[in-house]
Amino acid sequence: MRKPLNPAPRPSATTNRFGRSSLGSGPSAANSNTRILGTGPVARPGASSPLKPPPGGSLRPGLHPPAIIQRDALENLGLSSERSRERMVGRLQEQGITDQRVLSAMLAVPRHLFVDEGLASRAYEDAALPIGHEQTISQPWVVARMLSVLAEGRELGKVLEVGAGCGYQAAVLAHLAREVYAVERIRGLYELARNNLHSMRLPGRLRVVFGDGMAGLPGNAPFDAIAIAAAGLKIPQALLEQLAPGGRLIAPEGGAEQRLVLIERTGTASWKRQELDAVRFVPLRPGTQY
Repeated sequence: MRKPLNPAPRPSATTNRFGRSSLGSGPSAANSNTRILGTGPVARPGASSPLKPPPGGSLRPGLHPPAIIQRDALENLGLSSERSRERMVGRLQEQGITDQRVLSAMLAVPRHLFVDEGLASRAYEDAALPIGHEQTISQPWVVARMLSVLAEGRELGKVLEVGAGCGYQAAVLAHLAREVYAVERIRGLYELARNNLHSMRLPGRLRVVFGDGMAGLPGNAPFDAIAIAAAGLKIPQALLEQLAPGGRLIAPEGGAEQRLVLIERTGTASWKRQELDAVRFVPLRPGTQY
């Protein structure tokens, strides 16, 4: 990725010796990108249940089996260590994420580099965390679930992400897709994502854009896949029209009650829709914010 001419400093948060952050202590009902448990997900036709444990074996040698993963609450996370990410990925496997490409991408991206220093001790929990501007970095399971659905049975070429936030999901996507465009409407988060990503060595081409995500990027369309990281009452038509034929879009949809929705373009003016898991996301908003 090309280095920004004038990279903005990473926003600092007030911390104390207990590691607390001025961004907040964690997600809430008003600002979380997370799964809602207690309401079963809708299985895709012909697919195994998303909650079914994967077959025995690990992602690769060294990944800890479930019996060891269960002990991580009793151990220090070791923020910068690969072992912490292995534990996170092991939990994702237990929760039914089986796509080895997605698991490998989650293992490769250091999530603690995308959260505020005061919250770094929680970086590998299966939880959304605040990143400022009343936004959050999505729960790891949500990221893995959305990208697994987009990538199932296909290679990802050009992908659009709406709601770059701190840049974490875009970094994971860069390990899965040939080309990634990530749009962020909040200027402070756009700068944060750009700074977080500019020094990382990522295999795919990645571009972060400041703009109205609801309008998409028509000049770069069509996209093989679109991931939306905020919930609207309905999916913007502009984004549906920027899908390539056969392309997939995944997004949370709804108000007080939300579900992940998978939409596949089946023709010039036709799309197939399917509801998946119950979730809670920040609201999808138009325009830009400085």
